[in-house]
Order: sequence, then structure tokens, then C-alpha cells
Amino acid sequence: MANIPIALELYSVRQDLAGDTAGTLKAVAEMGYAGVEFAGHPNNEAPELRTILDDLGLVCCGWYTPIDLVQDDKLEATIEFNQILGNPNVIIPGIPQNLRETREDWLKMADFFNGVAEKLEVHKMATGYHNHHIEFQELDGELPWDTFFGNTNPEVIMQLDTGNAFYGGADLVSILEKYPNRAVTVHLKPYSRSDGFRPLIGDDDVPWDDVFKACETNGNTEWYIVEYESDLYEPLESVKRCLDNLKAMGK
Repeated sequence: MANIPIALELYSVRQDLAGDTAGTLKAVAEMGYAGVEFAGHPNNEAPELRTILDDLGLVCCGWYTPIDLVQDDKLEATIEFNQILGNPNVIIPGIPQNLRETREDWLKMADFFNGVAEKLEVHKMATGYHNHHIEFQELDGELPWDTFFGNTNPEVIMQLDTGNAFYGGADLVSILEKYPNRAVTVHLKPYSRSDGFRPLIGDDDVPWDDVFKACETNGNTEWYIVEYESDLYEPLESVKRCLDNLKAMGK
């Protein structure tokens, strides 16, 4: 099967990152992560971050980009920032509630993402959507996930968050099979039916072997991205243990 590199979603260590950007990224690199995905409005200039990443041998494989930063009045600046950083994937991590209350709203969002994808494509960049759990609760006769990805172009990345989707009742493998070649980046987030999001990857109920097989045979997955948000250990310790567990699983 494919040897897919593993990155860290830096939202997992956001407080450490805010206090010491360079030191936190150095710690992440020393753990053995190959890349990182940033989150939120930038707190550093792109050239500064690019220098740090290059010095550490880390790749920026994505950025959780608030939806306001891909509107027409800010998209040009967002493109320039990510070009400097070397990031090809502008991922929207959620849609405001007032823009997703009906199926028609989700269809409008699909059209919007198609438009953003078209504008980014000329810069050799892509956009995508990252799920929570609400996408798997039926709305107007259809799952919002299907409304959205059934009406977006193949270029729109389907960034499946395993833990969020599992919590929402989704069948992870069926999702990956239904939308082949679109899971370019996948968030590896643990979830347990008894302990929620607290267990580490490998100590939870996500069917990891099946997910990995689907990603590596059907998903066209280029990056696995670890995201851990609970408090079993301190954040940096938690993400290190998640990576160690993945390595023990052959990843």
C-alpha cells in the first residue's frame, strides 16, 4: 500500500504555537512529523513561517482557512500568502450556521466552493471542506455531506475528519468509496463510543485498518493529518503519542 506521509493539524497544539511558534514547530519536527497544517487567521508573516518550515524540513500541506479569507475581497491576499508559504491546500474548516440551515444553503455553498476552486486552480492550488458531525444528520431529505460533495467538482478536496464523522454516525469506509479520489488530505482523529474524543489514535473505536485501506486504494490520499483535541496528556505529548501509535500500526 501507499506510503502516505503524516502531518500534524496545529490546532491540536494551538496554545503552544501561539506562545512559541518556532519552538513548537521544532518540537513537532523532532517527533517525526513530515508536515503541518495551520489553522485560523495567520499570526505570523508568510516569509517567516516559510523560513522556519524549510529550516526544519517540514512541509505545509494545508491551512484551515476561515471562510471570510476566501471571499472576493480577500482571496488575492490569501493566495499570495499561501504561495509564499508553499501551501497548495486552502481548506475551509466549517460553514457558519446561518449559511447551512437548509439543503438549498448547502447547494449554494457547493456552488461557492466550485467558484473558489476554479480561481485557485490557475495558481496550482485547491480548496476543500473539513467536516464536523452535523454533515451526517439528515437535512431536507439528504445528508448535508452528500448534498455538498454530490454537487461540488472533483477538484474540491473532501477532507474527511474520521473522529467527527464517526461521532456523527457516518460509515467512514462508505464515504471514501462513494467519493473516490477526493480524500486528498484526511484528518486522523480518534473517537470512542464510551470515552468520546479522549483516547489516543489506536486506543479508540475508529476502524483504522479499514480506513487506511480505503484511503490508500480508493481515496487518492496524499497526506494523513493527525488531529487530537482532548486532554488525556498535555497537547505536545498527546500528538507525539498519536504519531508513535501510528508508526506502531505500520504508518
